[in-house]
Amino acid sequence: MKPKNIVLLGATGSIGVSTQKVAADLPEYVRIVGMASRENVAGMEQAIQKFHPKAVAMTSRDKAHELEQRIKAPVLTGEKGLVELATLPEADIVLVAIVGTAGLEPALAAIRAGKDLAVASKEILVMAGELVMSEARKHGVKVLPVDSEHSAIFQCLEGRHPADVKRLILTASGGPFRQTPREQFPEITVAQALKHPSWTMGQKITIDSATLFNKGLEMIEARWLFDIEIDRVDVVVHPQSIVHSIVEFQDGSMLAQLSAPDMRHPIQYALVGPKRLPNSMPPTDLAKIGTLTFENPDQNKFPSLRLAHLAGRVGGTLPAVFNAANEVAVERFVTGQIRFTDIFTTVEKTMTAHCPVSQPPLDAILAADAWARREAGHAV
Repeated sequence: MKPKNIVLLGATGSIGVSTQKVAADLPEYVRIVGMASRENVAGMEQAIQKFHPKAVAMTSRDKAHELEQRIKAPVLTGEKGLVELATLPEADIVLVAIVGTAGLEPALAAIRAGKDLAVASKEILVMAGELVMSEARKHGVKVLPVDSEHSAIFQCLEGRHPADVKRLILTASGGPFRQTPREQFPEITVAQALKHPSWTMGQKITIDSATLFNKGLEMIEARWLFDIEIDRVDVVVHPQSIVHSIVEFQDGSMLAQLSAPDMRHPIQYALVGPKRLPNSMPPTDLAKIGTLTFENPDQNKFPSLRLAHLAGRVGGTLPAVFNAANEVAVERFVTGQIRFTDIFTTVEKTMTAHCPVSQPPLDAILAADAWARREAGHAV
């Protein structure tokens, strides 16, 4: 069997490193032909030596020059370099694992070049879900989820008609403050917010897990990815992180996907599914885990879910504003400018001040993103 050729954007982050492990596990099925990083020269050099990709890129021009000196080969640079990688003729799938808005242009370029898109960057579908899915249909390509929650839903829905679905239920670990009283939230420190109980992730994603903004972003993603209105997308807290999400059907029955919390599971399924291939991951021992529990999220403590529901229902440019305001608020919290609770306030104030544009083209989405970033910079 001919292996699938993968372009990996965000090769040295947590998703990128996990993708490298999947490729190393399944060399007969997965071949990395292109990879990019923002500025991790040492990580890129190591990955290049292991996978020998056809082309590589660094978004930082200085780091690109440094990598060129190390590998004695040309390195693509900036956004143009990402787009060139995303449209490599040899590529079958482009996996976008770049945090923030930088992945949007290469994602659209990949789709328009006829490449399947594996999405690990929430911003792509949150900001431009309507546009991305429309382009995917137009060009006859697949948009494959890499988030564990969306991968679980994707697997549970396989071969089933969307009309049969009553609800999509995203599971959340609840983060480190699930049992913390609301009155203590203003005093939460950055160090406390970065201690996630289940996953090891980047700084932005970890803070989003602490505020449950990650679930809000995932609600909007699910709305576009599965073409289901956001009123049928719910969240349930599941601290063990074994059930990755659930689909409830019209007859009341439910299907769930279970596995130990390891991002290699959804990455492997995105790259080689629907095949189920053996790998080096440890098995999920349900008897050892013992108990799986579920509870409703406290929306008074975590207004992020209410704000996400509003953004998903209104649509247009409002999800882009929701996303951008949250990015700025997280950065301001991490740098000590605002309190933990101000993250919620910043996003809500920015959303309230925005006049949404319906069915926006890309330039309107990017303009709303830029406006929200300016607004959120002084919202609190």
